Amino acid sequence: MNDRLRRLIIVLVIIGLTAFGVQKLSEQGKLNFNFFKAPGTQIQNNETRTVVEEENAIIAVVDQTSPSVVAIGVTQRLVNPFNPLALPRTQQATIGTGFVASSEKGVIVTNRHVVSDTNTTYSVVTKDGTKLDIKSIYRDPTLDLAIVQVDPNNLKALELGDSQKLRVGQTAIAIGNALGRLDNTVTSGIVSGLGRSVSAGDPFSGTLETLDDLIQTDAAINPGNSGGPLLNSAGQVIGVNVATTEGAQNIGFAIPINKVKNIVDEFVRTGKISRPFLGIRYTLVTQDVGILNKVPQGAYVQEIVDGSPAQKAGINPGDIITKIDGADINAQNQVSEIIQKKKVGDSVSLEVWTDGNTKTIEAALQEAPNQ
Repeated sequence: MNDRLRRLIIVLVIIGLTAFGVQKLSEQGKLNFNFFKAPGTQIQNNETRTVVEEENAIIAVVDQTSPSVVAIGVTQRLVNPFNPLALPRTQQATIGTGFVASSEKGVIVTNRHVVSDTNTTYSVVTKDGTKLDIKSIYRDPTLDLAIVQVDPNNLKALELGDSQKLRVGQTAIAIGNALGRLDNTVTSGIVSGLGRSVSAGDPFSGTLETLDDLIQTDAAINPGNSGGPLLNSAGQVIGVNVATTEGAQNIGFAIPINKVKNIVDEFVRTGKISRPFLGIRYTLVTQDVGILNKVPQGAYVQEIVDGSPAQKAGINPGDIITKIDGADINAQNQVSEIIQKKKVGDSVSLEVWTDGNTKTIEAALQEAPNQ
């Protein structure tokens, strides 16, 4: 065998061994050919993977929680305008949303303005179309909250989170019946702000009021969403959807769930809610607003409830309550929060500013009426 043939055989053997080794390494996953790909391919894959993971997380929350979100509606009688003598037909109209907070007692949380009319018969309909009979409705006099009690009927309660741990920028998911239909609508966004104040309710029905210490979110909240849950990425309720701001895009608000927990717990435990009640509607005068208007900071009284402790103590619309039991009234220490910590029958000392004069009066707290 000459030298040329010997060298050719050696080269072929080396090539064969190399090919065999490459094949084995590829099969074992130890060889990566990504260096042949464009530089941006890996980055794009990572971005796509992140988007898919975020979408899957929202889908999982919706699948988990939707069965516990209910529609709240009324039955309307529709008269044929072309034949007034014909029998009117009835139609179920959805006006708001609620969610199950206790499966054992059939407790559903919603907004007070959703079920504000005491002369109207309301109904609750689950996602699968089951209509539930309402046993009782409790309307909170100080927050835009209501508890609707129904027969449990195999309801599944949502897990209540901790709104004290909320951070601006975290995921927020709103579920409700935004289009007046019985099927749920889902929107998502982030927590845009905390501790916000807003006027909520229906100005045409006289239920407009100022709510404080709210969660702000850019998840779309429409009128039909009112009373529905605002959820975090773990599927826990962090707030109760309550309002949007007219003329502003992508701004919605929710009542922090920690304000709701005590109400739900007491109702589950006792079947009723006993809360101390001062009897005012107010808006907060901040220090800056006070300086501009030459008035002290505090709670500007807009309305007095007839027969309330505030009325009996001599408080009038236009007064500003600057202190309660010696504590200044401000954004961090509001009237509603102070009163909620008291008990029915407790007496509170109010420092009240009226037309440039300050006086101190006593008010004995009564049990809040079921409005």
